[in-house]
Amino acid sequence: MMKKRNIFLRRTRVIVLVLALAGVPCASVSAQELPLVTANVFPGGFNWPSFVAQDKGFFESNGIRVTLQFTPSSVAQMTGLAEGKFDIAITAVDNIVAYVEGQGEAPIGPQPEFFAFMGSDSGFLSLVVTPDIRSFSDLKGKTLSVDARTTGYAFVLFEMLARNGLKEGDYTIERVGGTAQRWNALRDKKQSGTLLSTPFNLIAQRQHFIELAKATKVIGPYQGNVAATRRSWATQNKSLAIAFVRGYVQAIDWLYNKANREEAVRILEKNVPEISPGLAQQCYEELLDAQEGFSRKGRMNFEGLRTVLALRSHYAGPSKKLTDPLKYYDPSYYDLAIGGQ
Repeated sequence: MMKKRNIFLRRTRVIVLVLALAGVPCASVSAQELPLVTANVFPGGFNWPSFVAQDKGFFESNGIRVTLQFTPSSVAQMTGLAEGKFDIAITAVDNIVAYVEGQGEAPIGPQPEFFAFMGSDSGFLSLVVTPDIRSFSDLKGKTLSVDARTTGYAFVLFEMLARNGLKEGDYTIERVGGTAQRWNALRDKKQSGTLLSTPFNLIAQRQHFIELAKATKVIGPYQGNVAATRRSWATQNKSLAIAFVRGYVQAIDWLYNKANREEAVRILEKNVPEISPGLAQQCYEELLDAQEGFSRKGRMNFEGLRTVLALRSHYAGPSKKLTDPLKYYDPSYYDLAIGGQ
């Protein structure tokens, strides 16, 4: 009997995915019968599309269940991705480039399996400093924190400092971990500055820390977070990757509909406990800004991706000239999911 039930469930999942990819609603199918996709993420407001897609059933209507798993650092995340501990990582595309090229901080060697299959946002990065810092020049001789020294957003920080007259050696760098860990360390004034993403930059400002500059205002277009996975997983689970893109993009579309603002704010408050009602409204203004908000339709920002490659070519070691975005991004899954939308 159990064998027959397992065969039935497998066949049901296949039918659900076929119907979902054809645009047929799957409301009549139990959510527990849908295949489960695990996405590993950093804490933060940039998970809003995933929160919405879960809350509004956009993932399920496309034939998958999605669970979010939080990571403390890029080293932990990239190690877990390499080991197949989860299916998808929402991560800085710089992490993917770094590990493909064997420049990652975790001792796992080159990871040619890694690739991005959807864009998301610029990273929503702001350089936030302690209240005694009033200008970039005040950071000379100070200590700043990063997640990892050779991946993630460290090179964004270096470039922001360089463009404002500070060269390597003028400041000290400490590895602290993800955004939440960096904010906690900055709040305790263990360092003088760090890059924070929304809502942590807003939380910091409410506690009298200073937002010195937004990253994109200093370095220009930048591709931050992406959806990434392993090539073998994507090949074996093509329909799941496509379903993930569709659900995520529907959530972005829903978020940008201003009629949904109050419900969207409630979803954010429910999923990010650090956010108060007033702060959630500020997050809406930042994360859904017409120019700087989530990428419409989850598109990859190719100009921003080229900035990532240029920064890595300049700062990373061993030195490599990186010029081909399609080495790290395969648009075929996105194209199949979204088509001409």
